[in-house]
Amino acid sequence: METVNGSLASTLKIEPGITAIIGSGGKSTLLKTLGLELMRAGGRVLLCSTTHMFPVAGVPWDGSNRRLDAAPWQPGTLHVPGCTCEACAGMSRGSICQAGVLDPETGKLSSPAEPLDQLAQRFDYVLAEADGSKRLPLKAHAAWEPVIPAGTANVIWIVGASGLGKPINEAVHRPELFCERCDCEPTDIATPERVAMVLNAELRMLNLNYARIMLNQVDTLADPVVASRFETALSRPIVATSLK
Repeated sequence: METVNGSLASTLKIEPGITAIIGSGGKSTLLKTLGLELMRAGGRVLLCSTTHMFPVAGVPWDGSNRRLDAAPWQPGTLHVPGCTCEACAGMSRGSICQAGVLDPETGKLSSPAEPLDQLAQRFDYVLAEADGSKRLPLKAHAAWEPVIPAGTANVIWIVGASGLGKPINEAVHRPELFCERCDCEPTDIATPERVAMVLNAELRMLNLNYARIMLNQVDTLADPVVASRFETALSRPIVATSLK
């Protein structure tokens, strides 16, 4: 089990290009944390979603459904005060922006109007929240999930440790699918072994064996051995952390 010492981006081996963040238990926090790290290291970073997400607080937003570099924006005009995105900063190093179409009813951003593979040609890093979990720490994936863009360089699968040891019907998004994949009942406990069984089944189903697994919220575990049990049952290395 690896813990984060220093850069989270280095620990997770984030390479330039598109990074899809999937799973449950801290995707939005991970998106912002990685984005700011990569920006401070000199990268040109875009934050977005392939599904829906709330805008990331404190990060400049394109603010429309148009292309980042299309009219009515003109060179020298900022999207918003202090914006350091690619369109405003002229591909300056150490910049960050978020893009997407805002739904005024939900307050959420959907995917950008411009295809992510095109955006990836102009940004060093495109970080995309590519999954939904109804703010629950654990989840099982439906047939249409996750929404991983073509050409994705990195997939980070996050698991919320705060759901371990709780009843499945309280901690899991789509508990019925979870139970199908580990042969249990919704009132049973989400043990590390059951969560690992479901995750392994989905890794095979989705052909995502290259994904890097991150166990978040480990500070919520009363017994740290639970994290080791999860890694042992998963039979692959994990990164353990507690994002703030």
